[in-house]
Amino acid sequence: MKIVVIGAGAWGTAMALSAAAHPGGHHVTLWARDPAQAAALQAERANARYLAGVHFPPSLHIAGGAWAPLLAGADLLVLGTPMAALRGWLQQLAGSPVPVAWLCKGFEAQQGADGPGLLAHEVCAQVAPGLVAGALSGPSFALEVARGQPTALVAASAHAPLRELLVQAFHSPQLRVYANDDLVGVEVGGAVKNVLAIATGLCDGLQLGLNARAALITRGLAEMTRLGLALGARTDTFMGLSGLGDLVLTATGDLSRNRRVGLLLAQGKTLDEAVQSLGHVAEGVYCARTVAARARALGVDMPLAHAVVQLLDGQLAARDAVHRLMERDPRGE
Repeated sequence: MKIVVIGAGAWGTAMALSAAAHPGGHHVTLWARDPAQAAALQAERANARYLAGVHFPPSLHIAGGAWAPLLAGADLLVLGTPMAALRGWLQQLAGSPVPVAWLCKGFEAQQGADGPGLLAHEVCAQVAPGLVAGALSGPSFALEVARGQPTALVAASAHAPLRELLVQAFHSPQLRVYANDDLVGVEVGGAVKNVLAIATGLCDGLQLGLNARAALITRGLAEMTRLGLALGARTDTFMGLSGLGDLVLTATGDLSRNRRVGLLLAQGKTLDEAVQSLGHVAEGVYCARTVAARARALGVDMPLAHAVVQLLDGQLAARDAVHRLMERDPRGE
């Protein structure tokens, strides 16, 4: 299988490495936006900035410059770009016969004064409605995937051939890939868990205890599910890898950038200081407001997500956010 991966950040590189190591002997090309970066990756045979200590196998090809010629004869294109860049790429790919899967998780920032921020599949429906497309998601840190540590992902798409193609491309002894046709649910889980991970990092940073952490994750899952159902997802998706699985990993794992933001805010850092110290994108910071806005428009109750937005906007101090949540009126579970 010929696979092209666009974007040489942590995730694009990790999935290119996984595909290149596949026992099926795929032909894999990793494309870097900056030709200088592509040259450095080729010379060093590693991506030290994002995946320290992981070396490229000889089978992984590196490319820079023009990307369109790489699609000739390609079976699959994987977009390893941040959510903010997805619309531009899908616009360029509109009409392409090559199936596309994106790795980004989150809501797009609001487009214009009235339009809501969209999930990836909603962006695709706007700008490339004929594209055979979907998402590869689930509980996973890029570094562990790059190292070949055991991982399970979800291939989500309305197109059954693409789901099967993603399984063929990535399912291996190190990486299990489960197919799911509930693209809405998979994307909602991947977006909302980032926001909830900020809240959990805050909880741990304030040393509120394991009881508080368990309550936050559980009630956060309920919020995620409510929003997903309002957008057309299925309940069972949120009990799976891209719901509960991704939430637990991102909320508790030390490699989680979103959790790290919460920890730093609990230490008294400003949001700018927290984000700058990461060196990577923390999608929860950028999509929290959109999550809250979509929930509000749909009449979905998401008090944790709203508290995170107020915290990020400087409207609430860390401990005040906790007090406000705990002082809410009692209700049935």
